[in-house]
Amino acid sequence: MKMETVQRSQMGPGGIFRRLLLASLTSSFCVFLIYGLSVWDILPPPRLVTVMSPGRVNCSRLFKGDKEEIARAKLVTRSNETEQQYSLLGTNCNDFLSKRLYIQEVSKAEAEFPIAFTVLMYKDFEQFERLLRAIYRPHNVYCIHVDAKSSSGVRDSVTSLATCLPNVFLSSRSVAVRWGKFTVLEPELVCMQDLLKHKWRYLINLTGQEFPLKTNMELVQILKAYDGANDIEGTVKRVPDRKSRWGNAGRPPHNIRAVKGAVHIVANRQYVEYIVHDPVANDLLTWLKRTTIPDETFFATLNHNPHLKIPGTYQGEPETDLVKKPFLARYKVWEGGKIFGGECRGKYVRKICIFGVGDLAKFPERKELFANKFHLHYQPAALQCMDEWYFSRAQRELDGESTFDDSYYKTLGFVKHKIPNT
Repeated sequence: MKMETVQRSQMGPGGIFRRLLLASLTSSFCVFLIYGLSVWDILPPPRLVTVMSPGRVNCSRLFKGDKEEIARAKLVTRSNETEQQYSLLGTNCNDFLSKRLYIQEVSKAEAEFPIAFTVLMYKDFEQFERLLRAIYRPHNVYCIHVDAKSSSGVRDSVTSLATCLPNVFLSSRSVAVRWGKFTVLEPELVCMQDLLKHKWRYLINLTGQEFPLKTNMELVQILKAYDGANDIEGTVKRVPDRKSRWGNAGRPPHNIRAVKGAVHIVANRQYVEYIVHDPVANDLLTWLKRTTIPDETFFATLNHNPHLKIPGTYQGEPETDLVKKPFLARYKVWEGGKIFGGECRGKYVRKICIFGVGDLAKFPERKELFANKFHLHYQPAALQCMDEWYFSRAQRELDGESTFDDSYYKTLGFVKHKIPNT
C-alpha cells in the first residue's frame, strides 16, 4: 500500500516523481546513458546526472565498494549542467523548482511532524543548494545564515533561492564567523530565535558541506523514537586543553559543570526555547564569551547539567559508554582517532575527513543522521552518487516500499535517561 501523501499544487498533477519519469525519458542526459540501470531498479532523478569523464560511473558499484569502479570514479570531472539551471533563479521559480525536482509531496506523518533546520554556509552555492534540495520539504522550516564575509554573488544566489521557497529564509542578522570565537556560536543563536516564530518539533543544525544519511521520513521516525530526547555529544574527561579553554573565565554560573561537545545538535523545541529565553542560559553565554571555542561548550553543557531540568537533556554522566549513548547527529572521521568510527578513504583537511568515492560503501549502514564533510570539487562523483542514493530511497518511500526499522533508536541511553518534557 502506498503511503498517504500531502500534495502541493505548484508541482502539478501527479507530483514530482511522475515529472521525474517523464524528464528521464526525454532528457538528453538520460540516466541510462550515463549510469545504466541502478541497483535500486528505478530511474533516479535526471537532475542527478552530469556528464562524467572518462567513461561511465556506476554508483551502485561504488556503494558496494567495487575497487575498479572506485579507481574510475576518482578521475571523474564535473560538468556545468547544474550551473546552467541556476540561471533560472530570480527569473522563473516554477521552472527552477521543476527542473531541480524539489520534493513537494510528503506523507501525512511527515506533515504532522515539522522539523526546523539551520544551515550555516560561506561559499560553494551549488553544494549548499544540493543539500537544501535533499532536505527540503514544504512543511519544514529553514533558516540560512550566510557568513558576512561571503561574496555578494553567494548571498544574492541564496537570496534568490529563498525567494522561490516560502519556508526558507535568510537569518535576520549575518555574522563574520571566526574559528574558535563566539562568532561560531552566534549564527546558531540568531537562527534559533528566528525559527521560534514558526511551528516545528525538533531542530537540526547543519553546515553547507554535509549531506543526509536519512530521508525526511526516516528523520521523522527517528525523532519520534527519541521521544523528546536531545542528541548532543558531551565529555568532561577528554578535554586536554581544559585550562586554555575555560581556565581564564572563572567558575561557570549556577553551579554548572562545563562540558565539551560538538556544535552539531538534534534538539527538541523546549530545549531551544530555554536557550533563547531563559536567564540561566543567558548567564552561561556571558561566561562563555570569556572562553575559547565556546561553540563546543554551550550546547553540550546545557544538555549535561540535569539539575537545570531542561526538557530532553541527559540525566546520566557525559562519559557513558558510547555504545549506550552514541552521538548520532553527525558522522565524522577525525585524523588519528576512531571516536566517530572508521577510516578515511578520501583526504584529511584540518584533521577531518573529506569523504570521497571510497567512503560510499559504509554510508548505507551508518546509524547517524548526516555525514560531514564533502567538498564539491573533490572527487565529485561521491556527492553525485550520494544524490542518486538519497533520491532513490525517497522514491521507494513514495511507492510504499520503505522498510526502515526505528527500533535501535528507541533503546538508546539518552532516550531512556532524559529529563521528561513538561
